Amino acid sequence: MSPSEGFVFLQGISRKDSQVGALQAARRSGATLLLVAFGFSIFVNLLMLTGPLYMLQVYDRVLGSRSEETLVALSLLVGFLYGLMALLEFARGRVVARYAAQFQSKLDGLVFDASINAPSKPGEPPTSGLRDLETIQTTVASPVFLSFMDIPWSPIFIAGIFIFHPWLGWLAVAGGLLLLTITLLNQLLTYQKVQRAHGVSQGAQNMADQAHLASEVVRSQGMRAAVRTRWNERRTEALAERISSNDWTGSFTAFTKSFRLFLQSAMLGLGAYLVLQGQLTAGAMIAASILLGRALAPIEQALGQWATLQRARQSWHSLDALLAATPALLPPTPLPVPNAQMVVSGVSVFSELTKPPILRQVSLSVAPGQALGVVGKSGSGKSTLARTLVGLLPPAMGEVRLGGATLDQYDPDTLGLHIGYLPQSVKLLSGTVAENIARMGIDMDAAAVVDAAKRANAHEMILALPKGYDTYINGEHNILSGGQRQRIALARALYGDPVLLVLDEPNSALDSEGGDALNRTVKDFKERGKAVIVMTHRPLAISQCETLVILHNGAVLDTGPRDDVLGRQFKNANQINKVLKTQTSPPPAAE
Repeated sequence: MSPSEGFVFLQGISRKDSQVGALQAARRSGATLLLVAFGFSIFVNLLMLTGPLYMLQVYDRVLGSRSEETLVALSLLVGFLYGLMALLEFARGRVVARYAAQFQSKLDGLVFDASINAPSKPGEPPTSGLRDLETIQTTVASPVFLSFMDIPWSPIFIAGIFIFHPWLGWLAVAGGLLLLTITLLNQLLTYQKVQRAHGVSQGAQNMADQAHLASEVVRSQGMRAAVRTRWNERRTEALAERISSNDWTGSFTAFTKSFRLFLQSAMLGLGAYLVLQGQLTAGAMIAASILLGRALAPIEQALGQWATLQRARQSWHSLDALLAATPALLPPTPLPVPNAQMVVSGVSVFSELTKPPILRQVSLSVAPGQALGVVGKSGSGKSTLARTLVGLLPPAMGEVRLGGATLDQYDPDTLGLHIGYLPQSVKLLSGTVAENIARMGIDMDAAAVVDAAKRANAHEMILALPKGYDTYINGEHNILSGGQRQRIALARALYGDPVLLVLDEPNSALDSEGGDALNRTVKDFKERGKAVIVMTHRPLAISQCETLVILHNGAVLDTGPRDDVLGRQFKNANQINKVLKTQTSPPPAAE
């Protein structure tokens, strides 16, 4: 089995031609390194004959001639050859390790992007593409992968045993075939068990991760014991499945090891019988036993690491499926900065979890200098519409156009510069406040960061933090309040001077002061010739909106000028209008 065939074993059965792509290209890119490693393997395996030949010479020549000089010369030669073998073994291990590292480095960026772009389904665990890639890299860099470079020499060593005596050769063939049969049975009988154990274990780990992310809720609501019990049930099931799979693979490994030792003893026994019959020398008997051990060693090593190989194979298939589900697309032709005109025409979005569509034939539009409010109860589809407007959810029907072009005509990163998005659930990444506002850009424009914070009316709030803009935020575990996180996220949405703002429940965590700051931000944004779309169920958030859309069960119930829609849809429209006029009136001048 060649090194390339060994990697095919990790890959498993060949996949559909349409899926052949990045994984295969990354595997082939280091073919030269594999050839170099295989070249080292040739000399390593030739040098493995040192032991049998040394024993043959000692028993048949040194002991017969009783020559100490010959023994010393042979021993010095053997020491040199074993030292050379150690050097070559180290070299091929380093080469294979670098091949594995090169394989991972070529796919790291692609898998990272695929993990982010992978379509997520509610109830399913997050993608594990990067862990799968690391599993493959670790397996390839491990000694078990080198065993695939040694397996092609097993028939050669067995053929060498035939030179000593045919009976010994046929005994080696029978033992090798039996070990090969055990390998195939191991694959057939344990693959499903190992796969099931891995799935259950991953489910338990996902639950633990979710409990960690929701640790404040778990502790504050007295859920710790209940969550721990449910997690422990899954953990216990995972341990039971893993023990079952380990029992099966362990039984094959134990039998293989014991059988190999028995086979070597049988080789000695048969060799001793042939020596008594005068058909074999004592040196040949010992050499044949050593050769048999060398022939069967890589097979035994592969069986001993069978669980590792199966995990790597499963990771390959998972990674393959991830990359197939998120194919790399050619970058679209760059377009100029669009104007702040968004038109939504007959958009429908479906979900596998719900029979009726989440959005049904939604149409709306917003022009430069305008703000559009989308109002509806919880579950009416506002957040789904927001995600559709920023390109996160492709519509099943209809289209969304920005500046006359559909969203798929823009590169995703470029589209993110044109549309500022404030999601309902604010997520901040590990980094400073400034880095979060700058969207984690490497070449951060400090002036643009401060300008975005000022336009979000968050500058003074940020300066009040312990280190101001350099205050470190540890992801979701930080000292910021919900309102502070929301205002920082609003500044992030404004960074880079986008032409359109999509705000999903922007004042859900804001106090009255924060709400006033939000309204000033929207007003300033409109005055700059930009457009704003606000998803909300709070009247105060639509004080700067000229047009309203009422969303109900995923469909547009009413649309038109704000005051007209309020009058038709709300019994307390007069009270709402009074509040809105209070919000839009300028503050009294300071005396």
